[in-house]
Amino acid sequence: MEQHRTRPPNDGRRRGHPPHAHLPPQARRRPPGPEAGRGAGQSRPVPGPRLTGLGGGLFCIAAMFLLGCLDELLFDGSLPVYGVLFLPVCVLTALWVRPGDVLTAPVAVPIAFATGLFVVADGREGMLSRLMGLVTGLATQAGWLYGGTLAAGVIVLVRRVRWVRSRRRPH
Repeated sequence: MEQHRTRPPNDGRRRGHPPHAHLPPQARRRPPGPEAGRGAGQSRPVPGPRLTGLGGGLFCIAAMFLLGCLDELLFDGSLPVYGVLFLPVCVLTALWVRPGDVLTAPVAVPIAFATGLFVVADGREGMLSRLMGLVTGLATQAGWLYGGTLAAGVIVLVRRVRWVRSRRRPH
């Protein structure tokens, strides 16, 4: 009769090492610090998802496409309404991208603007007419595009500087 060898499951630990010794420092559970007992009214980190660079870009593009469709449906493709809707998407994208990928947000927002603008742009007769409407929309709505990209860029730079400083600090 064949006997199977039994051994304890491998949980990644070596004998004599603490349970999380194999994890990098940022993945280890830390004891609660002074921020754990915050009182009301004190600042907290921005809640929300932590998207990868690709995830942030996909979020921004999908959101602007859907908002462009919504703008077309409700406001008959109003370009100022589309521009106003673009600004919060830029801010959310810049805040929700994880710190290591934060520099991708200002790259994704102009692409997302153009994606949604394709839906809202004038030119209903054909593809060439739609492309001309897109070019015209990009030219006439450049203020919204630059404003949203600038907002994302400023947020990203502030987050990046804070992230680099926190990594340089000895713990």
